[in-house]
Amino acid sequence: MNCLGCNLANGFAPVNVVHENDFICCILDHDPFNEGHVMILPKKHFEDVDELDAHTANAIIKASRLISKAIKTLYKPDGITICQNGGIFSELSHFHMHVVPRYKHQSFADFYLEVPLNNESPKNKLLETRDELVEVIEKINHTF
Repeated sequence: MNCLGCNLANGFAPVNVVHENDFICCILDHDPFNEGHVMILPKKHFEDVDELDAHTANAIIKASRLISKAIKTLYKPDGITICQNGGIFSELSHFHMHVVPRYKHQSFADFYLEVPLNNESPKNKLLETRDELVEVIEKINHTF
């Protein structure tokens, strides 16, 4: 596959998977804004939201709800930002949605900067974060 997003979503590239099903794969972002930052990628190739089929779109929304609940349980953020950039604003040529825990001292504009303004780096602890999120997601899944 030539598409990085397809490779990530289908396990052809190394990723930290926290949840997946037949339609989507949820992975820890390789460059997280905060610990627990997850990307939701469809396994089938789509570039923009208006191209998604109904099954994939529903799987993405359901996953965003599940991931949000897990993030709230584990990290107790002040809020969660869910966003998707399409067209020339997408870093991948593959649809993906970010689920990002946020805290009141953080500006949304900081999400788009390459270097965190406060010089803190949340990029460590990926495997620990993955294990914690998977555990919480499994617990929440049993309540549905």
